[in-house]
Amino acid sequence: GVDQCIQKFLDVARQTECFFLQKRLQLSVQKPEQVIKEDVSELRNELQRKEALIQKHLAKLRHWQQVLEDISVQHKKPAEMPQGPLAYLEQASANIPAPMKQT
Repeated sequence: GVDQCIQKFLDVARQTECFFLQKRLQLSVQKPEQVIKEDVSELRNELQRKEALIQKHLAKLRHWQQVLEDISVQHKKPAEMPQGPLAYLEQASANIPAPMKQT
């Protein structure tokens, strides 16, 4: 039943793989430069893929560095303000415009 079908499928898959490995071996003997060209092409593709991945990670890194810098700037602003209730009152009153004189 099912086990026999699975086993037959696996046998055929092994035979197919063996066939392609034999053809690959023949090609490498007859045309070694072709194998080298294929290897170089695969390496170039892998380098391009990795370069794209690096650029993606760099973009994320820049984004999070900006987020951290923004948070750092926000936390520094309250620290620059004077401490204590009297200092806060003086700071707040300094921002109030002076009253206009009536004539």
